Amino acid sequence: MIIGIPKEIKNNENRVGLTPAGVQEFVKRGHDVFVQASAGENSGFPDSAYEAVGARILPTIEEIYATAEMIVKVKEPIAPEYRLIRRGQLVFTYFHFASCEALTHAMIDSGAVCCAYETVERADRSLPLLIPMSEVAGRMATQEGRYFLEKPRGGKGVLLGGVPGVKPAKVFVIGAGVVGTAAARTAAGTGADVTICDISLQRLTYLADVMPRNVKTLMSSEYNIREELKHADLVIGSVLIPGAKAPKLVTREMLREMEPGTVMVDVAIDQGGCFETSHPTTHEDPVYYVDGILHYCVANIPGAVPRTSTLALTNATLPYALQLADKGWRRAAKENPELALGLNIVDGRVVYRPVAEAWGLEYEPLAL
Repeated sequence: MIIGIPKEIKNNENRVGLTPAGVQEFVKRGHDVFVQASAGENSGFPDSAYEAVGARILPTIEEIYATAEMIVKVKEPIAPEYRLIRRGQLVFTYFHFASCEALTHAMIDSGAVCCAYETVERADRSLPLLIPMSEVAGRMATQEGRYFLEKPRGGKGVLLGGVPGVKPAKVFVIGAGVVGTAAARTAAGTGADVTICDISLQRLTYLADVMPRNVKTLMSSEYNIREELKHADLVIGSVLIPGAKAPKLVTREMLREMEPGTVMVDVAIDQGGCFETSHPTTHEDPVYYVDGILHYCVANIPGAVPRTSTLALTNATLPYALQLADKGWRRAAKENPELALGLNIVDGRVVYRPVAEAWGLEYEPLAL
């Protein structure tokens, strides 16, 4: 199969779809790999590293899309890429269709085969291709929140860990999945006073056993969230419903009870956000205020640490990408139910129910 690796063009997206080590595995199996010039440079991988393992370099994104049968990338295609994607072309990337109606319709119209990293799902309900970036995003959420709590950055002027004689900051994490757990653990490492909430008592019981002593667990409810917000210094939203829009758990009305300068980081923004007042921002312009509350809603948080993120992403995606290339998408999905769940849009049909429900579209079960 002919594999194409385009350069990411989303604002400040510095990751790349495959490392040279990943490309080498494709080449060893007889696949042809084309990489757009400088696609890996911001992740620390020069063109020469790809050429050394057998890839060929093409100068433009148009040539990559025109040449490849399968596109492997990181972020969802953005508007300039829509016209480049053709019928029958397999695109393997993060799509997050439930947060972007225009993208959904563009991919339906393209006739492409869209396999979404975020909905590849194991029998135990875990999301193996979302986990590595969730680990990064959770750690980054605390790191960025800590930065914007500084007074010159617009926050309260609070140090997360406090100092002797001064209480530490209060960090409230909503959602105890991979992102929330990583965020809470990172915050705990600074010495902050951390509370993490979730609707799963089983998950909270587990976290109560394994988390540091300065992490407290709380059952999630509207009442409990409202009470915690009143005293929080940093709020991290990390709620996920696979493939669907995130629920709005923090309303604008709740902001009025919060202290000015509180920082809110919405990691769920890729799926529409879990704060009512959230809208996507970029690394270039990451924050804004609503009612005196600082919002950080960057939609590609791991793009700020592209070296770590690209290595982690390739570790996870490579086995699945090789199956798609070796067998073709139809056979690979038939033999691996995890990959079948990754298929969201195929030949103009929506074959993943949450995407259809998000935009009121017809759902057609996938026939393999």
